[in-house]
Amino acid sequence: MRWDGNRESDNVEDRRSDSGGGGGGGGMIGGRSIGIGTVVIALIGWGVFGINPLTTIGMLSGGSSQPQVQQQQGPAQKPPADDKQAKFVSVVLASTEDVWTKIFQQGGAQYRDPKLVLFRGAVPTACGTGQSAMGPFYCPGDQKVYLDMNFFDTLSRQLGAPGDFARAYVIAHEVGHHVQTLLGTTAKVDNMRGRVSERDQNALSVRLELQADCYAGIWANHSQQAKNWLDQGDIESAINAAQQIGDDKLQREATGTVRPDSFTHGSSAQRVRWFTTGLKTGSVQSCDTFNTQSL
Repeated sequence: MRWDGNRESDNVEDRRSDSGGGGGGGGMIGGRSIGIGTVVIALIGWGVFGINPLTTIGMLSGGSSQPQVQQQQGPAQKPPADDKQAKFVSVVLASTEDVWTKIFQQGGAQYRDPKLVLFRGAVPTACGTGQSAMGPFYCPGDQKVYLDMNFFDTLSRQLGAPGDFARAYVIAHEVGHHVQTLLGTTAKVDNMRGRVSERDQNALSVRLELQADCYAGIWANHSQQAKNWLDQGDIESAINAAQQIGDDKLQREATGTVRPDSFTHGSSAQRVRWFTTGLKTGSVQSCDTFNTQSL
C-alpha cells in the first residue's frame, strides 16, 4: 500500500499521553459501542483467561447508544510529526473522508467527518469508559473512532493478519459504523434491540457488522480509483484479515466449537463476501445486509 505522501486528516486526536486515557480503571463500557475488536478480544479472553465471551461481549456492547456524561478532558493534541504509525492512521482517515464526502454529495447529503482518538489503556467516551482490551471501536454518542494502535500488533501476531491494508481495513470498518450512524441505521437497530430475543439481537448485530465490512470495501474501491495505491497483495491482506476475525474461526480456535446463534460479527465467509461486495461494486445500495435472505 503506497500511502506515504498522501493527505493527512486533521481529525486525529492524540490522547496517548493522558493519564490512563483519563478513564481510570473502569472495566465496563456503559453505553453501546460498535467495534471490530469486541468479539476478537472476548474470545481471546475465554481462551487465555477462561472468561465466557458472551459475558464479555454483553459487558462491552450492551446498553444504549445514548450519550452519557463524559469526564472532562484537556485539549486534544495532534500526533507527533515523526510518528509513522499515527501518520498512517491519519492518511487512511483522510482517504475515508474524501471517499464518503463524495458519496454523500452524490446522494444529495452532507458527510460529517468523525474524529479518531488514539489512546492507551483506557479512555472516557460518550458511551462510557473504553478500554484497549476491546480493540478498535466506534461510539455513536460522540461520533468518534477509538484506537489503541497496539491492536495492530494483535492483528498481526495473534490473529495472523499482517499488512498495512489489513490495518486500513480495520479503520475503514469503524468509519463504516460512523456512516451507519449518519444514515440512521444504527438508531433503527438500537430501537429494535429491546423488543427481540438475544438470538435476534445477535442476528441484527451480524447484519450491522457485515454492512460495515461492505462499507469498508466501498472505501477500498473508491480510494483505489482515486489514488491507485493498492496492489493485489494489499487486497489479499484485507480479505485475510476478514477471514481471521470471523466469529466461526475465533470460536473454533478459542473453544473448539462453533455456535452460529451466538455470532455477533459474522462468519469468515460472510465477512469476506460483504467486504468483497463493497470492493467490487463501490455502491452503497449493494450493501443492504438487512433486506437480504442470504448473508
